[in-house]
Amino acid sequence: MASVLVTGSAGFIGFHVAERLLSMGDSVIGLDNLNGYYDPALKEARLARLKASDRFIEERISLEERDKVFSIFERHKPDRVIHLAAQAGVRYSLEAPQAYVDSNITGFLSILEAARAFKPEHVVFASTSSVYGLDGAMPLSEHRGGNHPVSFYAATKKANEAMAHSYAHLFRIPVTGLRFFTVYGPWGRPDMALFKFTKAILAGEPVDLYNNGDMVRDFTFVDDIVEGIVRISQKPAAPSENWDAEALDPAVSSAPYRIFNIGNSQPIQLMVYLEAIEKALGTPAIRNFMPMQPGDVAATWADTSDLQVETGFKPATPVDDGVKAFVDWYRSYYEV
Repeated sequence: MASVLVTGSAGFIGFHVAERLLSMGDSVIGLDNLNGYYDPALKEARLARLKASDRFIEERISLEERDKVFSIFERHKPDRVIHLAAQAGVRYSLEAPQAYVDSNITGFLSILEAARAFKPEHVVFASTSSVYGLDGAMPLSEHRGGNHPVSFYAATKKANEAMAHSYAHLFRIPVTGLRFFTVYGPWGRPDMALFKFTKAILAGEPVDLYNNGDMVRDFTFVDDIVEGIVRISQKPAAPSENWDAEALDPAVSSAPYRIFNIGNSQPIQLMVYLEAIEKALGTPAIRNFMPMQPGDVAATWADTSDLQVETGFKPATPVDDGVKAFVDWYRSYYEV
């Protein structure tokens, strides 16, 4: 079985990835600093589940602590790296851009430098659908878009893709970036729509609907995201056999580098998503329509044809099923 370093292991997606790897028999080194961006108690509860396995090793550090990152690689020698730690959130990046530079740029450099020194077989890292920004040609394709981000969060993730490519080119490190589309599900982040809507509805408080509710998102259930991550991690990136330097394709390279979308490929209107939450809760929402927020985009929709070709997997969890799974978890965890 493999030894896998999962950064952000106390985070929403990182926790689910680590739990899945442990269930497969892999050993997991979980790196996280449990920062206060949202309730650390939720992160501690996730970690407690992971630490029930004797194949989980916790490393509580920040990625910016480069010497400590190197020490983890030297001591554990991971076969693969799944790098999910980041400062997340579009709107918060307007308030605290330095936090995004520290975690997403400096922190990712620590991972790339450690990979350069210790040579794991594959580095997989989280990018985001937010990099598509102003791209309005749907579905959004890795082979075309991603050059016009409209939030600083997205800009740091686009920078990650450029950094990863340079290291893949210079040092032949197999690196794959995954652009996630609006992930939701049990153990989710409190700053995301599903969590906030559920909490507000149960409290009898208004639900804020930006752009007057006229938003479309490719909501993707976390189990589908995890399946894509795990399958891709087992297939190290390789140079493209059809690389053409005169017809550049941003999703492939002459270096061992790839970019994939992971999304449900079923764009859903925000109002339909809200109705699924109301149905799962058995309670109507109080709607508070608001203007579009800076950094937001009106619509996302993933082209996942490359993911299907590479892994044979297509995310397909219906929104009603995914929302119900979250609501069931929320009621149980918060004893509502």
